[in-house]
Amino acid sequence: MPRELLTIEVSRATTRQALLRLSGELDFDTAPELTRVANQVRAGGHDELTVDLTDVTLCDSSGLSAIVVLYRSGARTVRLTGMNDQVQQLLTRTGLAELLAGPRPGEREAAERSAPDDGTHEVG
Repeated sequence: MPRELLTIEVSRATTRQALLRLSGELDFDTAPELTRVANQVRAGGHDELTVDLTDVTLCDSSGLSAIVVLYRSGARTVRLTGMNDQVQQLLTRTGLAELLAGPRPGEREAAERSAPDDGTHEVG
């Protein structure tokens, strides 16, 4: 069976928003392409990225790593859509579903710095 390559279709919805529609396998061989394309899109001023994984047939740890790189890349938002069961299970089992749903790097610290100190502190 021939290897299914990754295809990335980019649609720029607004001056800030872009959709990256992936098709094929997101793995060790193709994950760097996702990172490269996303960096080009971000360099063009699009810092709100939606990554559509509807047509991704396989995602391995390298694909997950590329998603984390996007998340930590400095983009204002990164949304994942169209996750099949395999991708969703990988995200859940690795704890990345919780990470990607939580505050982005630096947001928690910024919120803590801007919150008034009323003597109460969250623990845990």
